[in-house]
Amino acid sequence: MRDFQKAIRFAALSTVALTGLTTAPLSAQATDAVAEEADDSNVIIVSARRRDERLIDVPIAITAYSGEALERQGAVDITDIGLTTPNTTLESSRGTNSTLSAFIRGIGQQDPVSGFEQGVGIYLDDVYLNRPQAAVLDIYDVERIEVLRGPQGTLYGRNTIGGAIKYVTKRLPDEPSFKARATYGTYDQAEAVVTASMPISDIVRIGASGARLSRGGFGTNLTNGLENYNKDIWAARGSLEFGGYGEPVLVRISGDYTKDESNPRGGHRLIPGDQSGAPVLADVFDTRGGLNDPVQDIEAYGLAMNITASLTDTVTFKSISAWRKDDTATPIDFDALPAVDLDVPGIYRNEQISQEFQLQYDGGPVQALVGFYYLDATADTLFDVRLFTTFNGFTAFTQANVDTETYAIFGDFTYDLTDQFSLSLGGRYTWDERSASILRQNFLGGGSPTFGGAGVLFGGPSTDFEGSAEFKKFTPRASISYKPTPEHNIYASFSQGFKGGGFDPRGVGVNAPTTNANGIPSDDEVADFLSFRPEKVDSYEIGYKGSLFNGALNVAVAGFYTDYTDVQIPGSVACTVGGIATFCGVISNAGKATLKGLELEASGRLAEDFAASGDRLTLSGALGYIDAQYDEYITNIGGVPTDVADFREVQNTPKWTASGTLAYTTPLGDGDLYFGTTLSYRSTTNQFEIANPFIDQKGFALWDANLVYTAPDDRWSIGIHGKNLTNKKYRTSGYSFIIADPVTGAIATGANGLPISSLGTEGTLTGFYGNPRQVFVTAGVKF
Repeated sequence: MRDFQKAIRFAALSTVALTGLTTAPLSAQATDAVAEEADDSNVIIVSARRRDERLIDVPIAITAYSGEALERQGAVDITDIGLTTPNTTLESSRGTNSTLSAFIRGIGQQDPVSGFEQGVGIYLDDVYLNRPQAAVLDIYDVERIEVLRGPQGTLYGRNTIGGAIKYVTKRLPDEPSFKARATYGTYDQAEAVVTASMPISDIVRIGASGARLSRGGFGTNLTNGLENYNKDIWAARGSLEFGGYGEPVLVRISGDYTKDESNPRGGHRLIPGDQSGAPVLADVFDTRGGLNDPVQDIEAYGLAMNITASLTDTVTFKSISAWRKDDTATPIDFDALPAVDLDVPGIYRNEQISQEFQLQYDGGPVQALVGFYYLDATADTLFDVRLFTTFNGFTAFTQANVDTETYAIFGDFTYDLTDQFSLSLGGRYTWDERSASILRQNFLGGGSPTFGGAGVLFGGPSTDFEGSAEFKKFTPRASISYKPTPEHNIYASFSQGFKGGGFDPRGVGVNAPTTNANGIPSDDEVADFLSFRPEKVDSYEIGYKGSLFNGALNVAVAGFYTDYTDVQIPGSVACTVGGIATFCGVISNAGKATLKGLELEASGRLAEDFAASGDRLTLSGALGYIDAQYDEYITNIGGVPTDVADFREVQNTPKWTASGTLAYTTPLGDGDLYFGTTLSYRSTTNQFEIANPFIDQKGFALWDANLVYTAPDDRWSIGIHGKNLTNKKYRTSGYSFIIADPVTGAIATGANGLPISSLGTEGTLTGFYGNPRQVFVTAGVKF
């Protein structure tokens, strides 16, 4: 009730609004292909369904941000849009700077290791990123970012069960261009982005962007002296285009490269050390973790070729071919102390090739799209779990290679029954094959040789598994739209989502239940123990979109109800193998969840009479509500399957999200001065399924403000931006290895009232925090 009251008060202050529109001023919005204003009436033209349509006509829940709006708001990376998108959580994943944790409407995936598919699809120029590593995309040279909520798969790409986030870079102009932007701010933030392009002939253009993104740390690692939460990135994009601009064929060949040498992100201990008595540090951005081997290093790069060909006036063909690769070396000090109590050096190696074909028809009352998608991806994870203080330099080493090969055919068809009624039907058939090779070995006397350790093998492998599984599923989609007038659209839709099963790379095969006389699990028993089933959602949505007061106000509202079954719940716990306390993966298809809620967004002009003077005052906002709860959550307690749904929460899904932006633009000299301020709110967020008052984040609000002057013809601009101006400290993620009741989740505490450790001698309960107050100045020029 308290969160409800806060959200209502907040919504009254910042104003409410409705799904499908951005929380930026409406004139700066965009969606899937191109978004622009039409005759200053705030009509938005989009192609979310692969054809140009008004946003009002599209029966899909979309929030979108144009590159110009993101730049004006001082957005740094893709996680910034999570604060103003309803029922959406986007965060850097715990101990890393560039791995993304994404949740939409209660569906996502927090575990970044191989074997677990993401619940939210991330796309870079229509190319699906198979893994979350290097998916915290920095914002530069961006045309737009779109957030589509609900299952996706009948219109493009990979099937995703929770939604899709699409990062779209800018097309090359048909004349020479140059753009440069520089940023300087608190914490020694210093950034520069340079973009240039030129036509080689009437139909050939070439262009490139380079970015240097750096910032000092928000805190310090008090053990090794490294800056904590710093940023050290080099990045580049380049493209070569043939055709377009009136030609029937457009070929775009693009490449990108990112090198991230930021320091490892160390967690803040929330409890004193059990053995050392190390106190909790005063600054939440400081840490004491001693692990820095391997030195953190992330490298990601890829090539893509997009071809669009107009075969006739009504038929268009599209091909999307891509290859991507990323390599991550990262040291994660779970316990955040100098002792090697729970230290995890890790390596992620990912590679993928994908091919997509689309054929689109748009003629008269019928619009149709059919497509084919193929993905072949490898994901290799290597890591030590070093528990030196537990037992004589004990290390559990894991190498997990999980490969995915998937094919799909999909289609979506819309028929205009009358001028007012439209019916859309779509479907997708997906074939997923998952192959896994998982090796887990124990070492004594030091880390594994893979990470340069001096440990020697201790016993036989606790997991030595190779296997594969196939998953096939047809997922339909249907919607109906009724437009009583061209400016109002009422729609209802049903869509089904599917995410394939897999194998737990952290699982310990010797722990598999066995009925053999010798007590050794068979290969089939190990396979069953490590594997998990696909999950499925049935999503129902009703909505309204409308343009009111002659285009001065655009609103939309959507209500959704989702049945979520065979929910995959990965996790890591303390366990005992061969009498030694160690680290195990646990995953199960816990059962069923119901996710239902409401999303509202709106944007409009507050003062029409300002138009004559050139002044413009706009107010936009968003409100998201979700009731997310488990109806069934089966866990194994003492060998007995037990339903503990009453004691489990849906993670990374606050019940209330809200934001409001007030923006004022006025002529100044021959240019324009923009002032905008945004207030965003999120209610209590659970980091894991078991509620934990030490690590969960209570409701909080963030306040941002931006002041930008733009010269005539957009030739140059200068702006000052303030983020988190109240300097709110808020947790975004964490690690927890403490003893809790297996049914209720109640945390066991000692005589001092602090949690009792379940792994390591010092105890692990660490938090990671969102950025503190930042103020920075940007300056840009264009030619």
